[in-house]
Amino acid sequence: MIFEELDSEKGPISFLKEDDYIIQDKDSFFDLIYSASSDTIAVHSSHFPEHFFDLKTGFAGEIFQKITNYQKRFIVLGDYSNIPSKSFKDLIYETNKNGKVIFVETLAEAIRLLK
Repeated sequence: MIFEELDSEKGPISFLKEDDYIIQDKDSFFDLIYSASSDTIAVHSSHFPEHFFDLKTGFAGEIFQKITNYQKRFIVLGDYSNIPSKSFKDLIYETNKNGKVIFVETLAEAIRLLK
């Protein structure tokens, strides 16, 4: 896996730069966690399949549980203005307040929200 290692005022960030890597399941997410050199990992929303954004599948819940268990911070960069699911929009709002899992468009905005 190819990461760009970034320094920020809130600590180092491992930013996944490999365009064709898809987080298909919890095993591929484990690979991502173990390959990153920092406790904060950033990816683009395109690294997830569509079913991640459907809370009924439980996939996002599995990912969030692993983030909590392994005490990581996770940033998902993308444009979320067109997400039709109100429940996913509510999830984004709540997780962004928590500062451990962040869904925003820019890395600068994500760093501001990190806790």
